[in-house]
Parts: sequence; C-alpha cells; structure tokens
Amino acid sequence: MTANALPRELVASLVEDAITAPSMHNAQPWRFVHRTDTGTLELHGDPSRAMPHTDPDRRALHIGCGAALLGLRVGAAHRGLTAAVEPLPAPADPWHLADVRLSRAVPATDGDLAALRPALRERHTSRYPFGDERVPAEILDGLMAEAAREACRLVVPGAWFVDALMDLVHDSELYEAADPHVRAEVAAWTRTGGAGESEGIPAYAFGPRQFGVTSPVRDFEAPRHSAPGRGSARFEERPQVALLGTGGDTPREWLASGQALHRVLLRATLDGLSTSLISQPLEWPELRALARDPGSATGFVQMVLRLGYGPRGRATPRRPVSEVLAFV
Repeated sequence: MTANALPRELVASLVEDAITAPSMHNAQPWRFVHRTDTGTLELHGDPSRAMPHTDPDRRALHIGCGAALLGLRVGAAHRGLTAAVEPLPAPADPWHLADVRLSRAVPATDGDLAALRPALRERHTSRYPFGDERVPAEILDGLMAEAAREACRLVVPGAWFVDALMDLVHDSELYEAADPHVRAEVAAWTRTGGAGESEGIPAYAFGPRQFGVTSPVRDFEAPRHSAPGRGSARFEERPQVALLGTGGDTPREWLASGQALHRVLLRATLDGLSTSLISQPLEWPELRALARDPGSATGFVQMVLRLGYGPRGRATPRRPVSEVLAFV
C-alpha cells in the first residue's frame, strides 16, 4: 500500500459521485477497480451493458464513462484531492478506459471543478416541454467555456439548422421503428418503475406524450411499458440546442466529450437551466454526418443538448456503489 493511500470509504464516496453521471438509456456502463498497492482507481467499460445494435462502435458507452470520470474529478476536487487521469492506458484492453491517480499533492484542488459538485445530484434529464424564454448569451458563453476546458467545442447553431435537426430527429424515429433489433434494445432498458430497479429509464421519467410536431425528446413508452395516467403536451417546435463536438472521432475524443458533456450539464444546472439530450440522429451513421452545423469548425458531433427553462426531471435510479466498485 502506498504512503498516500486513501481510505476505502473515501474511494467509495468518490465513486458515488461518479455514478450520478448520465449514460445512454441509463445503462450505467462503468466499472471501477481500486488497486490498493498503487492507489490507482481504474475505470472500465462494462461489456454486459454495451448496446451492439444502437451503439455498435461503443461511442455512447465511452461518452457515458467519460461523464462518470468527470463526476469523479468533481468529487475529488471538492475533497481537496488531485486526480491525475491517464486515458486509455492499456491499448491491448479496449475496455480499460482510464487510470486515475488520486493524491493530496499540491495543487490540491481545481476550484472550477469543485464548484460544480452541488449540481451532481440536482442534474436530471427533463423530458418535459420548455418555455419560450431564451437562454441569455452570457450563460451560453459560460457553457462553451466549460466544454473548451475539456478540449471540446460547444456550438449554438442558427434557427435554420435547428429546423433541419428536428427533421433528422423525425428520420431517426422512422429508422428505429423499422429496426426490430434497435427497438428491442431500447425496450430492454425501459423500466416500469417498480421497487428495486437500479438502472434503465423508469416510467415516471418518460415525461408527457408529444402532442403535435415531432418531439425533441425520445419517447420510451411502448405497449409493454405503458405509463397509466401519462398525459400529453405540446413541446417546443424549435428547441434551443447546442452541439457538442470534437476534432477527431476516436475513443480518446469520445472520453473527452463525455467529460465535457457532464461539465456543461452541471454548469447549466447551476445556472438554472433544464436539460435533455437529443442522441437519436447520432445513433445512425448516415444521419449523424448531417447533424454537423456546416457553419461550425467542429469536425464530429458527439452529442446534441437541449437547453431551456422548464420543469426539472426526476432522479433516475442508480446501481449501488458495491456493484460497480471492486478493491484488489
């Protein structure tokens, strides 16, 4: 054991912060291993939570794990710890996504990260309509700065592109309806909201049904996952969106974009915004290529964020730390 070893209780509390992160269909595709001999905390992807039809190259899995990594860094900064991250440390093992070395070395904290911790348990996806109030430019500038701190780019497109993006959302719905394998995969991560569930999208988080035009949020309700009493509502026809992108499109950039995504969402939460993610067009290669704003220098869109003022979503379940953390 290293002289700088951290108590197990502290490591577990850091992982508890990490697993508040968003992930595709709330699959929570992460595992953590703490090696007590070196003090290294390893982040691994969980193959049992991969989605071979919806996410065949595991891009979304990397983004979810990157978001968990950012949550871990936020928790470490809050506790006065330095988190030195080595991404993809084992080229022969594509599931070994990062090594984190935690220490009390100087500099002890990242004030910008530590300030985000109150939002870890307040940030929830909102599948409700947002109001017409526009997000102020100064708040958008702050969100762009957060993405830039993780070597990513956040772009707010013009109104004409938002219309085109909503067309892509509609197209993606048609693609999904025509693919039984994708439909089955989505259904596998949709929950009825019963007691004891610790993963997936519960019925109480579906939000209202769309009334009218194509909804900017995915509708998880299916015949076998009906939500009694669920109402309908009109969603905004032209949502306020931002495109999170990277220059490259490799696992390293996917991990970086996951950290940027969570960082932006946490800052948005502290700024009083409600948020959701529009990933549907990005799940089809032929549509993802069209999701890039041609007026932007961003090479690859990794996520589309929907921002606005409206009801906050409810917390979705999380697996206990004991299921995702091992000490060896």
